[in-house]
Amino acid sequence: MPTVAEQLVAVLSQAGVQRIYGVVGDSLNPVVDAIRRSGGSARGGIDWVHVRNEEAGAFAAAAEAQVTGRLAVCAGSCGPGNTHLIQGLYDANRSGAPVLALASHIATTQIGTDFFQETHPERLFVECSHYCEMISVPGQLPRLARVAVQHALGRGGVSVLVLPGDVAAQDAVHETGRGAVQAGPPCVVPDAAGVDELAARLDAADRVMIMAGAGCRDAHDDVMALADALGAPVGHALRGKEFIQYDNPFDVGMSGLLGYGACHEAMHGADLVLLLGTDFPYDAFLPQARTVQVDIDPTQLGRRTPLELGVVGDVGETVRAVLPKLTRKTDRGFLHDMLRRHERALSRVVEAYTRDVAHQVPIHPEYAADVLDELADDDAIVTSDTGMCNVWAARYITPNGRRRILGSFKHGSMANALPHAIGAQFAAPDRQVIAMAGDGGLAMLLGELLTLRTHRLPVKVIVFNNSSLGMVKLEMLVDGFPEFETDHDHVDFAAIARGAGLHARRVEQPGEVADGIREVLAHPGPALLDLVTDPNALSMPPTLTAGEVRGFALAVGRTVLGGGVGKMLALARSNLRNIPRP
Repeated sequence: MPTVAEQLVAVLSQAGVQRIYGVVGDSLNPVVDAIRRSGGSARGGIDWVHVRNEEAGAFAAAAEAQVTGRLAVCAGSCGPGNTHLIQGLYDANRSGAPVLALASHIATTQIGTDFFQETHPERLFVECSHYCEMISVPGQLPRLARVAVQHALGRGGVSVLVLPGDVAAQDAVHETGRGAVQAGPPCVVPDAAGVDELAARLDAADRVMIMAGAGCRDAHDDVMALADALGAPVGHALRGKEFIQYDNPFDVGMSGLLGYGACHEAMHGADLVLLLGTDFPYDAFLPQARTVQVDIDPTQLGRRTPLELGVVGDVGETVRAVLPKLTRKTDRGFLHDMLRRHERALSRVVEAYTRDVAHQVPIHPEYAADVLDELADDDAIVTSDTGMCNVWAARYITPNGRRRILGSFKHGSMANALPHAIGAQFAAPDRQVIAMAGDGGLAMLLGELLTLRTHRLPVKVIVFNNSSLGMVKLEMLVDGFPEFETDHDHVDFAAIARGAGLHARRVEQPGEVADGIREVLAHPGPALLDLVTDPNALSMPPTLTAGEVRGFALAVGRTVLGGGVGKMLALARSNLRNIPRP
């Protein structure tokens, strides 16, 4: 009979797992050795991907799962080894990424004695997982491993198996056999009564606005057809951007703290807001009235705003069911008004940020992000750090139906861009993967540059190096606090990257931005571009309360620019061409 560790590796291989991200360690050794003896993915086994921090391994697994839709796995040895996993596992679980974490544990005879490196991972990981159980005896396998796999895939999130090292080394009791894995998400069809009521409410409303989220991933054309039938402007949440903004003649931008354009105005000017596949968390931006919601997850209905109607169903299925029941609206006044407002909002901001910005020193980050968007591949995978990089990615990386934009959009962890890029590159070795990293985030998990070098991953790291925690600075200013401890020492990340064996370039002049980006993107291996950007280029949300404005005025003044890009403005103007003049 195989050992428990070998049996576990066999079950994971049957589930399609090709690699496990982690750092080797004593209690994990039986599993690591079983992986070694599996022969690697080239021989039908599993590869071990050595990262420098287990946190990065969990982030990498989360990105791989989001790119492929398949199960990804990370692992940590006992105590500190697996507690490092928790940040990335929170991110994976909240992103709906199917990830299985192997949390090794101390020997069973020592559990409960305050032994060296003792923790209780079966308790620790409960909050950031759908399933968390400890394997105490060999007889629990292979069933428990398959249950964990199924939870991660079926519920879309994290499963954790806690495995003491001595149990992993024991002989298996049961035959491994084979087990079918249900990997696809369910297709939830709305009930007929809900569809009828939704159609009646949409017909009765004069001004409908659609707010689209990540639940619209496979329903772009359906949402466009619905907007056309309703004459409805379409805004999106951050996670919905890559799925709904492209080829969208009804686009009015994004709402929320990173928002831009006329989305907020459209939402508050409508007499009915339709939330499609979004769990948009910032209730202060929602009208808190006149709202209906469609979501595949019934627990998300009404938790952000009071609803007039909630419909449980897949967005595409629901829209296709309701469309034949609608009377096409001929009055396009509200839509046209919002499209004009959207164009004006973008025009004002673009004019502000383009005024001498291409020659501005330090480099303006919006300019650099805009150039990056122009030069990146049409099917590039872009990962973004939380903070100001998140703003630049949200406003400047143009979706087209082929690009992916990944970030810690729900958990909001720093330092995610580089490890996300590692997992994305493993998942898609033939695609361009770009990490938009802030200097604060990169510094947190700087060792993962060594991971790029070790595995020869051709990830391109674009560092927006402003020597500042820009988003924290903005939060302080808006709250009326003087900035404090947000700025830090200037660092030459290009020199660090070269020391780690990467191709690197540092750019301080705006005239060199395009050439620097081209050089790094063209390099065949891992490469880093260190862009020295303006620490005073901050971002404002599309609307502020009077208190926030007063707080900002009390704080030290800064150059603050709103969002929007030239391509967004061009799209907005294009959408206006077919609108009758007022």
